[in-house]
Amino acid sequence: EPHPHKILYYALWSLQKIIFGYNLFAYFPWQATMAGQLHQQLLLSRHYSRVFSVINSHIHTSSGLASKDHYKVLVLGGGSGGITMAARMKRKVGAENVAIVEPSEMHYYQPIWTLVGAGSKNVASSGRPTASVIPSGVTWVKSKVAELNPENNTVHTDSGKKISYDYLIVALGLELHYEKIKGLPEGFEHPKIGSNYSVETVEKTWNALKNFKEGNALFTFPNTPVKCAGAPQKIMYLSDAFLRKTGKRSKANIIYNTSLPVLFGVKKYADALWEIVKKRDLNVNLRHNLIEVRADKQEAVFENLDKPGETEVYKYDMIHVTPPMGPPAVLKGSSLDDEAGWLDVNKSTLQHKTYANVFGIGDCTNLPTSKTAAAVAAQSAVLDRTVSRILKKQTPDKTYDGYTSCPLVTSYNTVILAEFDYDGQPLETFPVDQSKESRVMYHMKADIMPHLYWHGLLKGLWGGPGPYRTIMHLGMK
Repeated sequence: EPHPHKILYYALWSLQKIIFGYNLFAYFPWQATMAGQLHQQLLLSRHYSRVFSVINSHIHTSSGLASKDHYKVLVLGGGSGGITMAARMKRKVGAENVAIVEPSEMHYYQPIWTLVGAGSKNVASSGRPTASVIPSGVTWVKSKVAELNPENNTVHTDSGKKISYDYLIVALGLELHYEKIKGLPEGFEHPKIGSNYSVETVEKTWNALKNFKEGNALFTFPNTPVKCAGAPQKIMYLSDAFLRKTGKRSKANIIYNTSLPVLFGVKKYADALWEIVKKRDLNVNLRHNLIEVRADKQEAVFENLDKPGETEVYKYDMIHVTPPMGPPAVLKGSSLDDEAGWLDVNKSTLQHKTYANVFGIGDCTNLPTSKTAAAVAAQSAVLDRTVSRILKKQTPDKTYDGYTSCPLVTSYNTVILAEFDYDGQPLETFPVDQSKESRVMYHMKADIMPHLYWHGLLKGLWGGPGPYRTIMHLGMK
């Protein structure tokens, strides 16, 4: 029988050929000859991409300053959810009828920051000008959302602009709250501390790791919802691998302090991760929440969530901080949020529970699934169908099953690809046991997924692996 990795490789090869029309695997070491042939084409395409970005930036900025103040579809947020839905809506109602409100000049592919923090990717490769990813012809309103008035179908921006809409798509993401940890964010001015959750602090993680000498290497998970719940421990596994490679592991005590009562929310993958933890002599403390960082003394203070009032101080030679996170401030207290401040949407259709012309996608919603780019992709396909039906005065008929994915990077060449649904049940795409560490899955994470993001998801062409899962499992799943 063919080896499972050969089957997986062929499946991946087929998948990316279908999506892109050319062979991304040419960039992999085992096809170096073809990679060399394509290198010049890649450099040339990058040159034209930069030229296009400059031209496109002018077009979008000027259109964003136009006087038009009503759009058929208004998208709030220029992250992964906002951009993909703007692209999809452009095809439905025309570019001139779509606007996107986003203040940032740069758009980042954040999943790659795990590898940036471990020194295997460059932070510059994770970002592109926002103007280059906004669909051509769609108006870019370069402002922050200041006020939501769904009763009047209007939005106010911090520049004083009032915009009305027929349909609203909220894709505002979430907010990081380093300030909720005493001693931060000012503590990042000191060495030996970093965080893969911000473009300003991700390189500090790599600096802390490569300059580690001996002692405690601390990794934290906060007592709030987070985006990509696997990321706080991915950097722990990568740090362990780096310290082994550099001969420092015997001098390191690696500690993962998480506020959660489990290592991972899905048992199948949690069991596999516990095996790795034991095998690599990693220390995991459940229900431990970071409340203070004394960066000048290299000390971190944790509270024991099972024993209120009890705290413990840890010395460290390196610490990776995952910050508390929460819903966008503009959503909290508006008539669109739930009791916790998240956008209150129907978990099946992504339509707002109160306002029928309002929809949500991604991290800002109260969907009971892990907040990831993979979830956004699956949600975008459902939301595309939901809006199409609403535009035709029909009832939504497509259901989101909560699909999300977390490529759990366990070393510099292995990944456990966790995929699951609302119920925490595995929903795996490939016909192999994805709870096993895989080199092929690592290359998918490091080399294929970024291309899929920039050229598939952001173009509104990638709605998740659902159809391919059916093919891979011969219609049985």
